[in-house]
Amino acid sequence: MTKVFGVVGWKNAGKTSLMVRLVQFFTQQGITVSTVKHAHHGFDVDQPGKDSFLHREAGAREVLVASANRFALMHELRGQPEPGLDELLARLSPVSLVLVEGFKAHSHPKLEVYRRGGQSPLVAEVDKTVVAVATDVADLVIDRPVLPLDDTRAIASFIATTVGLDLAQSHSAG
Repeated sequence: MTKVFGVVGWKNAGKTSLMVRLVQFFTQQGITVSTVKHAHHGFDVDQPGKDSFLHREAGAREVLVASANRFALMHELRGQPEPGLDELLARLSPVSLVLVEGFKAHSHPKLEVYRRGGQSPLVAEVDKTVVAVATDVADLVIDRPVLPLDDTRAIASFIATTVGLDLAQSHSAG
């Protein structure tokens, strides 16, 4: 069964940078990883004027673009409710680990990214699904593990232990 672990935090805390480092680390260990990113605003992965854009604009519910290198499936909700994380996870191909950026309200275990000077309160203070905090604040006090934000290996090890993923069984790529 696929392991799921989230990374949350306020805007500009460094969530995406950490996600990139974690994906690189896990894949170097031979672990297959997919990611899910929640966007709070409208976004478009298509380009105006391209065939796939025109297909969507014409009213297609789904447009799949494929080449020898990749494929992308765009699904227009057309007024339907935003899908939940479970529904989105069900659409992914099987992998060892799915890292989720955002989806604060979902019940999967999460790590909060929190930076010095953060003006917002810790998500972890009100969300018990946040099982640890990765931060650059040396003296942060909270009732959960606090990890150094720049120690990707320590954060990855924490995630692996939390979801039951055995890093020792993976094949190191270097």
